[in-house]
Formats: sequence, structure tokens, C-alpha cells
Amino acid sequence: MRTIGFIGAYDKTDLIIYVAKLLTEMNKTVMIIDATTLQKMKYIVPAISPSKTYVTEFAGIDIAVGFHNYELIKDYLGKPQHAVFEYDYIFIDVDSAEELANFDVQSATKNYFITGFDIYSLKRGIEILSEITEPIPMKKVYFTKRATKEEDEYFDFVSLGCKVLWDEEIIYFPFEQGDQTILMENQRIAKVKIKKLTQAYKDGLMYLANELIDPKEVGDLRKAYKQLEKGV
Repeated sequence: MRTIGFIGAYDKTDLIIYVAKLLTEMNKTVMIIDATTLQKMKYIVPAISPSKTYVTEFAGIDIAVGFHNYELIKDYLGKPQHAVFEYDYIFIDVDSAEELANFDVQSATKNYFITGFDIYSLKRGIEILSEITEPIPMKKVYFTKRATKEEDEYFDFVSLGCKVLWDEEIIYFPFEQGDQTILMENQRIAKVKIKKLTQAYKDGLMYLANELIDPKEVGDLRKAYKQLEKGV
């Protein structure tokens, strides 16, 4: 099992679902844990009888909402505390230092810090990072139209002092308004479709998914992408 942390105040919901969908198209099992303050997945992921805490299935992905640690999820699923989750991947969406600690995101297989360059995402994101007490490896994922060196330099300046071991590589999503429109349409019909998204956004999804799989599975990922692009 691989645990992947998606950290930050930027809205990561669609990104996480779409990467997870690529993996489930490869016959991987994935659980997404929404440990954010707003719990957006409660509102955009259909559920038959949503309650304060629940696990539901959406597009072949298990979604856990409202839980504050793994033990509570195991209780809900009727599993003993010593049981090991049988998922290939667990994605953890986190926007607070408290939940970051609760789900031991520091020990995750990979961690990504997701941010745009609006003031809220930056300041709230830095606030989360500043409360990390032990150095943690992490990669930056920027949602920005410009993707300039100056933006990264500015981020490095405002995040100075945070105990993060930044990867030298940065993943850019040149997010366009057209992508936002398509994602909103998909939310309304409760579907995960990538066909109408910009090629830049789809390339970003593939790049991120490629980092999470074994090198020998690249061919399977490409097949999954083509299948998902057909909208089947």
C-alpha cells in the first residue's frame, strides 16, 4: 500500500479524484480520505445516505469523509485496529497541521504541496507548513497560468524556515477557465471525464499519476488514459 499526501489550502478535490480514477482504470484500488476543513467531497461526491462520517464509492474509488484518523475508518468498516488496509493507494487530502499529524502524512510514500498564487492559498498553505515539526520531503504542484521563475522564488521566500525538504522538480498545472468549466459540468453529472479538458491539464494528471506507479506499469497507465479519454 502506498499513501500519498496532498497538502495545502488550495482546492485539490478534482485533481485528487482524477488521478485516482486513472489508477482505478489500471485496476488499482484507491481510497481517498478527505481530511480537510471544508470536506468538499461530501458535497460533490454522490452518497446514498451521507452522515457526519461515512465511506462511499464513486467512480470505482472509495471516498472517506469526516474521519480524523485511520482507526476511526477501520471502526466504520468493521475492521480490527490491527488490520491493514487492502488498498493499493490511499490518498489523503489535508489542509491543517492537526490532520497532517493524525494521518501521519510525514511517513507517506510521497507528499505533494498543492497551491495557486492567490493570497489565501499561499498564506494558509504556509501556515500549515510552518507547523511541521520534523523535516518532510515534498514536491510542489503549482496551479498558475504563468509558471514563471519569479513565482517560485516568491514562494521560496515566503516559505523560508518551514521544515520541508523540497524536491528540485516542480509540477505545473497551467489551469485555464475552460478546465474549471468542464470540471464543474462533470461534478453536476457526477462523472469523471477528461476528454474536454485542455491537453495541458491532462498532461499534468498523467505526469502526477506516472510518479505514483512502477516504471513497468507505464504502458498500463497509457491504456487507462486512452480508455478514460473515450469517456466510457
